[in-house]
Amino acid sequence: MDNSSVTERDLILLEKIEQNPDITQASLASHLGIAVGTVNWHLKRMIDKGYVKVRRLERKKLRYIITPEGIALRARLTVDYIQTSFRMYRLVRERMVEVLNEVEKAGYQQVILRGDGEIGEVCHLTCMEREIEVITQGNVPELEINGLKIELRMPGNDEAKTNVEQDRENG
Repeated sequence: MDNSSVTERDLILLEKIEQNPDITQASLASHLGIAVGTVNWHLKRMIDKGYVKVRRLERKKLRYIITPEGIALRARLTVDYIQTSFRMYRLVRERMVEVLNEVEKAGYQQVILRGDGEIGEVCHLTCMEREIEVITQGNVPELEINGLKIELRMPGNDEAKTNVEQDRENG
């Protein structure tokens, strides 16, 4: 488990606990899309570090209380998350601009964009800013999003060019 997923989960756990101190571990697991045992591990770790306290309400009912240290952690994690998101946005946008420069240089004003999620949204917005129309089919360049990589396929060329390969050609 990488550190970024741990801190992101910690942030979500702290937010959910703040919204509902009586939330169950099963409910937290459902929100995060992870196993209850993993939630238990995260909570025990946060309790051991003094970020969260637990009070027993009934035999099987617990209440989680975020300590002042936990509030400070949540604030730090929120700032880190925002900074990381902006770095990712700038990186994807920069890569997309490079790819769109190639598209425009080849004389196209339309592309097919394959990929979704947050990266796909940034790519789509960059197309809109550059007044490049995103269409679903046609004999136009295809941009495929794989993680943070954007692959460009020009019409009539089966080989995809990644940003790294473009950097080598241009550099």
